[in-house]
Amino acid sequence: MTDAPAECSRAGCRASAEWAIRWRNPRIHSADRRKTWVACGEHVGYLREFLRARDFPVEVSALADDAA
Repeated sequence: MTDAPAECSRAGCRASAEWAIRWRNPRIHSADRRKTWVACGEHVGYLREFLRARDFPVEVSALADDAA
């Protein structure tokens, strides 16, 4: 069995994800908890800015780096 590639977290996008976006809502998550969204190259900027506009701590890395 092969693993299917991850799909972008942007609503309606079915593209393969290339980026991992780790974030947390400091009002409800402890400092050690992170949620992860994945994004294609087209939507990584949109998703990152969506989270930053809400003052959420955000880290972005290549999805391939996470698999290593």
